[in-house]
Amino acid sequence: MAVDPGSLLPTADAVMEKLALAQAEEATKLAQAREAAEAERRGLIEQLSKPSGVSDEEAIRRAIKIIERAVSNGKNEVQVYRFSNKLTTDGGRAINQQETGWENTLTGVPKEIYQLWAKYFRSRGYKLRAEIVDFPGGKPGDIGLTLKWG
Repeated sequence: MAVDPGSLLPTADAVMEKLALAQAEEATKLAQAREAAEAERRGLIEQLSKPSGVSDEEAIRRAIKIIERAVSNGKNEVQVYRFSNKLTTDGGRAINQQETGWENTLTGVPKEIYQLWAKYFRSRGYKLRAEIVDFPGGKPGDIGLTLKWG
């Protein structure tokens, strides 16, 4: 029994329907991946907004390693922390404007880093600079804390 070759070929409408289903499935996967990434980001910000539990001694030991690595690479400064502007009370506005008292807008781990610097590093000649390091959509994004010496 011979098969009509035309019956093997799906209609253009059937092919378009299959394409639409595949595109919808892909869009669903992308939306789920975006939501998972956003949930992870929200969880990280929540975690970083709380005290780290790291002792001053351990934090200084970590800083010494970072400083020594930078010095061995011929640097006199190093970005010690990068964080979301959501970890400030004003979305990074005071830091972006370099206003006096910008440090009072810090929360969580960034606040701990500032306090550690003020307590131990400042008196030893280290400087700490806070600056917006990216501007997604033209608005302040992540903030970097840079430790400088010399």
